[in-house]
Amino acid sequence: MTQPLTLTLSRRAPRLTRWLASLAVAALLVMPFLALLPASHPLALSTWSLMLVGKILCYAVVAVALDLVWGYAGLLSLGHGLFFALGGYAMGMYLMRQAAGDGLPAFMGFLSWESLPWYWWGSEHFAWSLLMVVLVPGLLALVFGIFAFRSRIKGVYFSIMTQALTWAGMLLFFRNETGFGGNNGFTGFTTLLGAPLTATSTRILLFLATVILLLASLALGFALARSKFGRVLTAMRDAEGRLRFCGYNPFGFKLLVWTLSAVLCGLAGALYVPQVGIINPGEMSPTNSIEAAIWVALGGRGTLVGPVIGAGLVNGAKSLFTVWMPEYWQLFLGLIFILVTLFLPRGVMGLWRRGGKNDD
Repeated sequence: MTQPLTLTLSRRAPRLTRWLASLAVAALLVMPFLALLPASHPLALSTWSLMLVGKILCYAVVAVALDLVWGYAGLLSLGHGLFFALGGYAMGMYLMRQAAGDGLPAFMGFLSWESLPWYWWGSEHFAWSLLMVVLVPGLLALVFGIFAFRSRIKGVYFSIMTQALTWAGMLLFFRNETGFGGNNGFTGFTTLLGAPLTATSTRILLFLATVILLLASLALGFALARSKFGRVLTAMRDAEGRLRFCGYNPFGFKLLVWTLSAVLCGLAGALYVPQVGIINPGEMSPTNSIEAAIWVALGGRGTLVGPVIGAGLVNGAKSLFTVWMPEYWQLFLGLIFILVTLFLPRGVMGLWRRGGKNDD
């Protein structure tokens, strides 16, 4: 059973690790306030750049969530985009009600709906929407996990089932009659808790909330990795048969980490939507879930910090390539996956370990 790579690195160079982590956190906490500087200031940050970084941080939370189930429990999910989108839709329903006031959301008027569907009840309340952000992806993951893990489905079969789940969800949300805006989804948001979404102060608060969620996700992940629960997950990943022989039932461990991972994705989706200004079924595309797996693979499975780096590198490159050479972006993404698989089996974090590996 191998120890998490990030824990090994922090033990070898604790002071350097703390300094780098503190510097990164300080930079993220200071960054949004640069948007308050005049545009002529050399350190000024545009609201578009703030939105872009905030979006990447939301993706980083998804990467951490996926690393918990893939890097530690050995469950490669190709359906985390569904949980992310469900959290986004739950928040989008609240934002649509805020924009509509006392009337129906705009797309319902276009479709000649006369009243809200029952599952929209309570969506005008922010607290209820936050509850749905947690419960909807969490309950779906719980129900799916009960059937999948009780049947001892794992490996490629588990990956295929999660991909089929997100594909089914995408097809369902594409339909106009489901009451979620069909192909266009939700957009045209105006306020959040009464504050204009376009206001710089609102964007700063959303950015800081995303940073806090990312830090909380990492703290939770490290706490689990250092605990007996994390050691059992690692043992389950490396030798599930031996773990069963020792008297452990992997079912509960898998179900807990799987459900927790889905909830983190839902929270990330809820913060993503007000910052980007739109949510549609395209976020459930299996391609998005595959991209998330590439973030984790590039950064380094089972490291928690590595997937954050991977999400930043891939999405930063995506922002550049979609402007410079949009027709080659998918080829570039596939090339990344192939190169990482062949030459960086432990990701970027593995390079760091190799560089400091002088005691073996």
